Amino acid sequence: MLIKIPDLLSPLQLEAVCSVLRQGQFVDGKLSAGKNARLEKNNQELAASQDDYAALNNVVMTELVRHPTYLQTAMPARICAPIYARYVTGMAYGGHIDDPIMGPADARYRSDISISIFLNGPQEYEGGELCIETPQGTAEIKLPAGHAVLYPSTSYHSVNEVTSGERLVAVCWVQSYIRRSDQREILLQLDRARESLANEVNSAAYQQINLSYANLFRMWAES
Repeated sequence: MLIKIPDLLSPLQLEAVCSVLRQGQFVDGKLSAGKNARLEKNNQELAASQDDYAALNNVVMTELVRHPTYLQTAMPARICAPIYARYVTGMAYGGHIDDPIMGPADARYRSDISISIFLNGPQEYEGGELCIETPQGTAEIKLPAGHAVLYPSTSYHSVNEVTSGERLVAVCWVQSYIRRSDQREILLQLDRARESLANEVNSAAYQQINLSYANLFRMWAES
């Protein structure tokens, strides 16, 4: 299940974020990759020691964690701080699956949902499509600046080679209260059905959907 969030960040926010990134210190992206992904990874990431790192997170994450589509889709229990990745000409990220457990030793979390937030527009680089394997085939995603995409971390995915220009993205991972993607999809469908009956909250249909949503969430939820 791929879920897109349009216009997560405003043009003014994007201008501020990209201004910091283009003056920032970047390190080899392999430093944050797992054992297998390290073999496929060829990009750069903003150094976590960067003075403006916390300010960037405040802009990007504040908009994400309160967005209704994110909350409805991810059902988040935990979310990590984002990685700010840069791809310049010749860089790519070969096919891989994200590590199932991430984070430092004292703050480990399970990666259920992967999120990419596009920080500059597709007109600024050639190539660089995010390719995600789905039951319907490979989805190639290259969104406008400020848009985001959520997809299961169990998905095999890659980033095509950037053949010119510069690609800037923020990536992060969520541990959901609902571990399985098929169960999250069912709950999302029920929640959308419940929304469609928002003007009929006293109807039998609304009450039945609301009851089913709550009890399935209770049945499947994990901390």
